[in-house]
Amino acid sequence: MANDAPLSPPDFAVRYANLASPRFGTVAVEASDEFFAAKERMLADAEPQFDADRYDDNGKWMDGWESRRKRGPGNDWCLIRLGVSARVRGIDIDTRHFTGNYPPAARLEGAFCDERPADGAFASLMPVKSLGPDAHHFVAIDHAAPVNWLRLNIYPDGGIARLRIYGEPVPQWRASGPDAVHELSALANGGRIVACNDAHYGDPWAILAPGRGANMGDGWETRRRREPGHDWMIVELGHAGLIERIEVDTA
Repeated sequence: MANDAPLSPPDFAVRYANLASPRFGTVAVEASDEFFAAKERMLADAEPQFDADRYDDNGKWMDGWESRRKRGPGNDWCLIRLGVSARVRGIDIDTRHFTGNYPPAARLEGAFCDERPADGAFASLMPVKSLGPDAHHFVAIDHAAPVNWLRLNIYPDGGIARLRIYGEPVPQWRASGPDAVHELSALANGGRIVACNDAHYGDPWAILAPGRGANMGDGWETRRRREPGHDWMIVELGHAGLIERIEVDTA
């Protein structure tokens, strides 16, 4: 049975959004090997699942990214492009359900480039860290420079259920003209969920994502209220501004 999330997650996992979420435009671009499980699964918003009876053409189906056992030198890696430029404040390398096939160690690097970065463009965000089976691995990151590319190295191979990247988006305001109208609550422009009274269903951060909701779970939903009062949320805008229009989307 997988370890549950800690009762008190670190501050960075509460204060900041998971910027590795595909809803914010993040993409797993390439992996050195994904024979057993596709790299895209590692970024999925849903919690990792284990199905004891599920197999595919390559063996046991696992909910995450999993490479083959390496027989030669080197290590496996996955290249990720973030949907927003950001200062990374913390990460969670989640190995839940990977009990004998997890990587013993991992390292995270970051770069800021318009195009795919060269190897020399990457800086270390997290040095090599030992990993254990079937568990969350929260690590605070102290790196002031913004990044929009990540490279997760695993040593030497194995499976990662989920990779969560918590941080502050860094809007590129200078790319717009002085008369441009900005969506100030958008996560990409620095919008942030400060607090809400209830988040029984879904992820509150989803309401700051671009586009329209894909389904009922892709947004903020509270439980049914059976007592007096109402539900509320506080959103910090990414920049001070004059409000011209407000859109509330119930798609």
